[in-house]
Amino acid sequence: MFFEQLCIALQALEPIEALVLGGSRAGEVYDQKSDYDLYVYCTELPSPEARMELLRRVCDRIELGNDFWELEDDCVLKDGIPVDILYRSLDAFAQDVAAVVEGYSARNGYTTCMWHNLLHSRILYDRDGRYAALRQRFDVPYPEALRQNIIRRNLRLLTGNLPSYDAQLRKAVSREDRPSVNHRMAAFLESYFDILFALNRMTHPGEKRMDSTLKATAKLLPKDFGENLDEAFACMFANPERFLEVLDTMVGNLQELVEKETEADGKAV
Repeated sequence: MFFEQLCIALQALEPIEALVLGGSRAGEVYDQKSDYDLYVYCTELPSPEARMELLRRVCDRIELGNDFWELEDDCVLKDGIPVDILYRSLDAFAQDVAAVVEGYSARNGYTTCMWHNLLHSRILYDRDGRYAALRQRFDVPYPEALRQNIIRRNLRLLTGNLPSYDAQLRKAVSREDRPSVNHRMAAFLESYFDILFALNRMTHPGEKRMDSTLKATAKLLPKDFGENLDEAFACMFANPERFLEVLDTMVGNLQELVEKETEADGKAV
């Protein structure tokens, strides 16, 4: 009830072009305590005063203008359900997605997350139909050039170059620098999973449930994918030498899979 009231109030603000629901509530796997991820596309940001006025009607707790990642208002509705309200420019969002889908630009992990967000969010309000038109524009087969660029860039980040993550991890382990090991392992996995989603021609769903998503839907996975992930986490600090061995196995199995798929496609990575 309070979420619906929030959306009605936002639609009344002149700069708002579209309201889009993302996250688990955009799909079918959520419960009544799941939070709301509400994307607000606007030609200009509504004033803090206007936002606070409408949020006070439906929220018990309000944090206005958090900008740790994107600009957002983080709140708890009067029914106790959290809501993250993220403000975006539709034009800037379109440019970001176009750089990836039409410009084939690969990044250091999470390359296709915004594309995934566009395709899989639920449109609640679309004043002039611009969001729907954008979705139609980018509802295309996975571009092979993008797939190859993601695999090539992120595989080089994983291994084979002086600054590659496996080399950084070996150095961090040798120094017994646990914060650095943790930091570099997170970066390693960003590229590792970006390769796997690209290899399977799947858009990247974001940082949550990556392994379970791949296990459930991917046709192409490295040998002992789940087992190696579990062992890597189990021994990352408990047995660093074994951790590096598992890491090498993960890289080797991924390279083998990429080479096998490359041969099947007849394309060089």
